[in-house]
This record gives sequence, structure tokens and C-alpha cells, in this order.
Amino acid sequence: MSGSDVPSHNLFVYGSILEPAAAAVILDRPADTVPALLHGYHKYKLKGRPYPCIVPFESGKVNGKVITGVSDAELNKFDVIEGNEYERVTVEVVRMDNSEKMKVETYVWVNKDDPSMYGEWDYEEWRMIHADKFVEMFREVLEWNKNPNGKTREDIVKSLSDD
Repeated sequence: MSGSDVPSHNLFVYGSILEPAAAAVILDRPADTVPALLHGYHKYKLKGRPYPCIVPFESGKVNGKVITGVSDAELNKFDVIEGNEYERVTVEVVRMDNSEKMKVETYVWVNKDDPSMYGEWDYEEWRMIHADKFVEMFREVLEWNKNPNGKTREDIVKSLSDD
């Protein structure tokens, strides 16, 4: 294994990447996960977008999963998928399987005062409507990252999100 392939990161996911097929496309392998809870954040819907965001919220809690054993190269793929609307930060979660605290990385919405945030995002609702499309979008974005051909990431995402 090269240095960038050595598993060294744990990544908390809470939205579209909860979908096993979506995580597998990014990782190019099945994800090893443990259920976890992130305190001090809230998971919002975003007006006009099918994916969620999290932002700090003192009394909030976000359910999700920690993908364990993520390499530097794999983490870079997650950065590409998440784009510049999110920033990767280190947080502490509580594992649901054994109540242990764990330092992990996750993606937090950059615009903490975004007026398009509202309510609470629902994974099961999203899964029924959008999961297959997101798996394809992630595949296309990762292909684009290898060979942009003059297109932007936003061009790819928009072309796949237009119905």
C-alpha cells in the first residue's frame, strides 16, 4: 500500500452518503460503518436541493454513520463529491454500538446563515426518491474529476439534477 492508501481517517456521514451504494461508488469498495450520534449540530433540508446540510446548533443531534478506515486518497474523493459548499471539520461523535466517543471528520455547510435551510432532512424519504440518481451523479463527478474536459463540477451536477 502506498502512503495515501493507508486507512487513517474516520468519516461521519449523515445524508446521501448513508446510502451504501453511494458510499461504495466513492470508496470503490463497500464501506465499513458504525452507527453514531453527533451532538451540537442540526441536519437541515435545503430549499430546492435534495441533499441536507449540518450546522452547529447547541441542542441539536444528528444521527448518522462513521465510515471507518478511510485512506487519504478516498478522503480526497469525498472532498470532490462534497464540493465547496461544505467544509471538512473534525468533530466528536458517540458510537451507538458501544457509547464510546470518537474523533471523526465530517462535512459542515459553509454558509451557517443560509436562508434556504429549513426543517429536518429525512433519509428514508430521500432514499425512495433520489438514491439511484445520486449514485450515478457521484460516479459522474468522480469521472469528471479525472478528466474535466472543460466542464465544471457544477455543470456535471446540474446536468444530472435536471429532470
